[in-house]
Amino acid sequence: MTEFRDVRGEQRFEQGFVDGDGETRTVFADYALDGDTRVILHVEADPALRGGGAAGRFMQAMASHARAEGLKLQPRCSYAVLWHRRHPEHDDVLA
Repeated sequence: MTEFRDVRGEQRFEQGFVDGDGETRTVFADYALDGDTRVILHVEADPALRGGGAAGRFMQAMASHARAEGLKLQPRCSYAVLWHRRHPEHDDVLA
């Protein structure tokens, strides 16, 4: 797993995870800016990572990043909305 990062110039959060073949693949979230809020427009995991929990670990890292940076998240992507419903322990970062 690589470190979570905010690629501000692309308005994207991303993190790498190792797949079953030992290759590093990316999970990312595209966002729109609204002050200190990041509107999560789309979350996508490389197909080789799907079903292995990488997207969920990425979402946890995104919530931790938002908390540490004093940001709020506003999920619009259906995956992000559902993940936050299932993980109310991260409600403090929701806008």
